[in-house]
Amino acid sequence: MTFIMDPLLYPSIIKHGRQLDFHEFAAKVAPVTFGYPVVVPALQDQIYRTFKLLQGDNLAALTESMMGNLMLVLRQDHLGERGAWRRAALYDFCNAVMFEATFLTMYGRPPARRHGDMAALRDDFVRFDNMFPLLIAGVPVRLLGRTKAVRDKLIGYFLPHRMSCWSGTSEFIRTRAELFEQHGALRDVDKAAHHFAILWASVGNTVPASFWAVYHLASHRGALQRVRQEVLAVLGLHADQFNGDVDLVLDRGQLEKLVYLESAINESLRLSSASMNIRVAQEDFSLSLGAERSVGIRKGDFIALYPQSMHMDPDIYDQPQSFRADRYVQDGRLKTDFYKAGQKLKHYLMPFGSGSTMCPGRYFAMNEIKQFVCLLLLYFDLQLEEDQSRATLDQSRAGLGIMLPAADVRFRYKAI
Repeated sequence: MTFIMDPLLYPSIIKHGRQLDFHEFAAKVAPVTFGYPVVVPALQDQIYRTFKLLQGDNLAALTESMMGNLMLVLRQDHLGERGAWRRAALYDFCNAVMFEATFLTMYGRPPARRHGDMAALRDDFVRFDNMFPLLIAGVPVRLLGRTKAVRDKLIGYFLPHRMSCWSGTSEFIRTRAELFEQHGALRDVDKAAHHFAILWASVGNTVPASFWAVYHLASHRGALQRVRQEVLAVLGLHADQFNGDVDLVLDRGQLEKLVYLESAINESLRLSSASMNIRVAQEDFSLSLGAERSVGIRKGDFIALYPQSMHMDPDIYDQPQSFRADRYVQDGRLKTDFYKAGQKLKHYLMPFGSGSTMCPGRYFAMNEIKQFVCLLLLYFDLQLEEDQSRATLDQSRAGLGIMLPAADVRFRYKAI
């Protein structure tokens, strides 16, 4: 595997979409990890096309649904008596709220509005997710204790006869379910495994990203208050006009105006993202690395970008280990001008991958993180508890996305 470390060369890799492909690698790894058979090319192409339903006009409907589901979970589970402090572990809190709200948004709800076994489902998901790095590394699932049994249980949750009882399913999941029904070679358990894979893709990185955004803002009270004021301003409210008894609505257009919040989230992503962008050479060719350099690439060679090295480069980011909520704000807009060796970088922040293989759900992911943070800051007073160590990154997931905290963080919160 060849690593390209100079971010100025990233465009040279990304533009070779035909010769350097990610899909071949994913098509081999994903079935083994999530427990479905290798997908035939015709079906794979149809599956890829469904990802368009996470963008464009469909994004507005997903965002609206997520807002309602976040309010549902927060109001029923956490917006209790005002003025009463409650204590919790921050990652567990973020996980419980974001996991269920995302699940309801993507897959729908039973007649009772909430899935009664959501806590057990989430616990099993965490057990599987803890083994995810080993599965991606190619360790056979049979060698990982009860991991296969846990995965089978998770897959079973998405069997067609169960999903048919849910209402409010997103168009994205509904379209995929209809597509799977058209392919007679897929067993019900295979269809369910595909749905389970989307669950992981929906929350596996979004939950830790939400945690880090909340954690960093809670650690920097000035930034937290500035975000809160920005949200109120977008809503056209003063602090004393906000009524916690009313469900908050922040649509897609309003979320796009939250520049300072987006900067704070971007900064959290910069500090916690450790994704590795892998490409597989589809043919022998000469890879140009600027005007004067090139290197011979053989078919089957692996080329990798590791953007974390760029995210932590002091030549690009001043004091890169520090959280600066306004790092991506300039003149009231999102800053996009970052330089290396005097040259402007085309790619300076890459938590969602690159090129044609960028995460198709990245716009929804950013919206739901924004929504979650907005609701927490408007409805709650939250404080990190004293006398505890700062959160650090769990390096075991390096290369796989947003890293989890090595240990959870205690905090307290009360409804305002």
